[in-house]
Amino acid sequence: MIATRSRKLFVNLPVRDLRRSVAFFKELGFRFEPHFGDDTSACMVLSDEGYAMLLAEPRFQGVARKPLADARASTSALFALTADSREEVDTLVQTALASGGARAADPVDHGFMYGSSFYDPDGHHWEIFYVDPSAIPP
Repeated sequence: MIATRSRKLFVNLPVRDLRRSVAFFKELGFRFEPHFGDDTSACMVLSDEGYAMLLAEPRFQGVARKPLADARASTSALFALTADSREEVDTLVQTALASGGARAADPVDHGFMYGSSFYDPDGHHWEIFYVDPSAIPP
């Protein structure tokens, strides 16, 4: 099947403390869609087409078919988000670190692409990157 239209993506993430997770991501500037949340879930808006559903662990376990992985001890996914500039990459990661996140890796500079990363308070790995179209090699 070939998609002929843009699709929305909802990534579901288990969180230990929903309020803390919402506060953490609000510090990074993300907004939440109140119509898609309740006291066990929150819908974080990543873009017009992408959302992260933060689900309290018991709620997540009620939906998942396999045992819940501990993101603090293992990696099952990397979540990569674009930024509008190198400065925004650094600002987002610095804000994450100051708000209770942890550094996942040192910044990487490939000339045309710059990125940095952090772990959120639940251990999920977030990559923030900027691609400079004028610097992409031919």
